[in-house]
Amino acid sequence: MNNFNNWNKLNNFNQFNSANNFNNINNSNKPTQIGFSLIELMIVVAIIGILTMIAIPSYQEYTQRARFSEVVSATEPFKTAVALALQEGSALNELSNGMNGIPAEPEPTKNLESIKVENGIITAKGTKIAGNATLILTPNADGSIWSIDGTCINLGLCNY
Repeated sequence: MNNFNNWNKLNNFNQFNSANNFNNINNSNKPTQIGFSLIELMIVVAIIGILTMIAIPSYQEYTQRARFSEVVSATEPFKTAVALALQEGSALNELSNGMNGIPAEPEPTKNLESIKVENGIITAKGTKIAGNATLILTPNADGSIWSIDGTCINLGLCNY
């Protein structure tokens, strides 16, 4: 019985050893592939190109909206000052930059070209990188409700 077990172990070793030799002989003639093939790389480049074509315009629109948000937020002190002046009894034709508590026209920034108040109407303009858009805010009689107009609405830069 002991010899039989030894023979089985030897037979299993020979099968394993001959199988490895057979695989090594067959694989020695085949070139092994390391890395990616040219077609795989071309497919990846095409997919990246398609995603880029979709992403760049969306990103540019997003950044323009973000830049114009500076223009929108810069009008808030002017809206507050105009509303306060109207509630204190000032006439619309008296409401301009630097009068009746309304701030003077601010210095231009990277995104904000100007904010002007004339007859209570606030006109804010963005710079070229902010879309060259305008935001026009017109108050009601007491300054509590504002109507919004300007090119920023059509461009989708100021959504109220």
